[in-house]
Amino acid sequence: MSTGQIICVGLGPGDPDLMSVKADRLLRQSRHVAYFRKRGHPGKARQLVNGLLHAQVTEYPMEYPLTTEIPHDDPRYVAQLSDFYRDWQQRLTDLAREQDVLVLCEGDPFFYGSFMHLYIRLRQAGQVPVHVLPGIPGMVGCWHATGVPMTWGDDVMTVLPATLPDERLRAHVAGAEALVFMKVGRHLPRIRAVLQAAGKLDQSWLVINGTMADEQVMPLREAPERCPYFAIVIVHGQGRRPANDLQAAGSLVALDL
Repeated sequence: MSTGQIICVGLGPGDPDLMSVKADRLLRQSRHVAYFRKRGHPGKARQLVNGLLHAQVTEYPMEYPLTTEIPHDDPRYVAQLSDFYRDWQQRLTDLAREQDVLVLCEGDPFFYGSFMHLYIRLRQAGQVPVHVLPGIPGMVGCWHATGVPMTWGDDVMTVLPATLPDERLRAHVAGAEALVFMKVGRHLPRIRAVLQAAGKLDQSWLVINGTMADEQVMPLREAPERCPYFAIVIVHGQGRRPANDLQAAGSLVALDL
């Protein structure tokens, strides 16, 4: 029987002050902490907890085995990622047989989080207890960074991964009200073109590193051609509200941004 457990901790949108009290307590107490990162990079989740980990912590960087040069539907991509998750499933399981192991995840682990792939495998194996601590999703921190309400009245909010093909992006954007684009990075020019064609470019904002010390907020029309991976495009809803609220919201955009 296992005497330990695996706990994935949602770290929130970036500002350490926006972590939950429970996440902060677990981070400071844990002696075994794992996190995802690309080879040669410190890992965003690990950067978010600088100064918070126990002095005697043992760290386990889980380094992705491939690059974006391999298309996600290539059999090599699928095989390498499957081996990666299978390997870390076993390594985390072995660790958790005798001690608690924390896995770090930006935002909320169940919202486009890498840990989901491990979570499903760990739960199916059923060898050690697995728990997930929720966190504020990154997009929430980003729309608050604009200083403008995201949805009004009956607005329907659509969340789109920017990795979708252009035709699917156009189809979703055409009938959308409030919009959030995740996983922006190198796809920014495509998103800009889709929103331009839909007549929504002037309503669109780019938020880079939302809630962090190096946060940048700008109209998408004025944004550069490229941006970091940790960037989100926001299109605020324009739904049902009193006329004076509509006028005030426009003033907020002009004043704050």
